[in-house]
Amino acid sequence: MEVFTSIKGLRSFLDQQLLQQKTIGLIPTMGALHDGHISLVDASTKENDITVCSVFVNPAQFNNPEDLLKYPRTLEEDCAMLERAGCTAVFAPSVEEMYLEKPSLVINFGSLESVMEGASRPGHFNGVGIVVSKLFHIVSPHRAYFGQKDLQQVSIIQQLVADLAFNLELIVCPTIRERDGLAMSSRNRRLNDTERAIAPHIYRILDDAKKRLLSAEDVKTVIQSASEDFGSIKEFTLDYFEVVNVKTLQPVSTIGAPGTNAICVAAFLGPVRLIDNVVF
Repeated sequence: MEVFTSIKGLRSFLDQQLLQQKTIGLIPTMGALHDGHISLVDASTKENDITVCSVFVNPAQFNNPEDLLKYPRTLEEDCAMLERAGCTAVFAPSVEEMYLEKPSLVINFGSLESVMEGASRPGHFNGVGIVVSKLFHIVSPHRAYFGQKDLQQVSIIQQLVADLAFNLELIVCPTIRERDGLAMSSRNRRLNDTERAIAPHIYRILDDAKKRLLSAEDVKTVIQSASEDFGSIKEFTLDYFEVVNVKTLQPVSTIGAPGTNAICVAAFLGPVRLIDNVVF
C-alpha cells in the first residue's frame, strides 16, 4: 500500500494507473477509521482495480474550533487497518497541502442545507462541498463511496455530482452498527464508559419511532414522544429529531411510499454530538 502526502505524488501514481486503464475507487474520510469505513473499502476493492482512501480532517467543515481540535487523529492505526483491507493508496495531506489559502469559494446547496445539520452547523456543507470537489478533481475516481449514516451529506454530494457534472458513480453503502445498535462513528471514541453504555438508546428510540410510524401513528405525536424519551435521559441534549422526505430532506407530516421516508436525529451525549438515521 502506498501512502501519499502530496497532491503531485498521488496524481503521478494515479496517472500511471489510468494509462493502464485501471478503474479507481475513492473513499473520502477524516480518519479515526472503524469497520464502517472498512465496509466502504471492501465495496471499492470488489468493484475497482485501485482503491484510494483519503484521510484528512477538513477544517473548512468545522464551525466549532473545539470540535476540530478534539477530533481523533490516528493515522498510523488507520493505515494499518487500510492495508489489511486491501486498500491500494492512502492520501493523507496536510492542511497546507489542501489549502494554500483559506477557501473563499462558497457553495450553496439551497434547501438541502437549510435543515438539520445545515441549520445546526452553519457553513458545514460548504466545507464538505469544497473538500469533496477537490478530492474528486485530485483523484478522478470512477466510483466514490459514502455511508448512509451521513444521510444529509450523501444528499449534498449527490447534488454536487449532478450540478458540477463529475464523471463518476456515487455509491451509498448501508450504515454499519455495533452489536447494541449504535451507529459506528469516529466520534464514538470520545465517549467515556458511562456515555458509551447510554449511546445505544439513540438507535432504540429511532427504531421505536419507525415502528410507530409504520403502524400509522401521527408524525407529530411520534416526534413528541421521541423527544420526551431523549429528555428522560439526563445525559442527552437533543438537537433535532425529524421525519423527512429522503430526497428533499424536508419535514413531512404524513408518511409516503416505502423507501421515501427517513427519521434523522442529532443529540449531544455529554460533549459529544452524535447523529443517526433510519430510512423506511
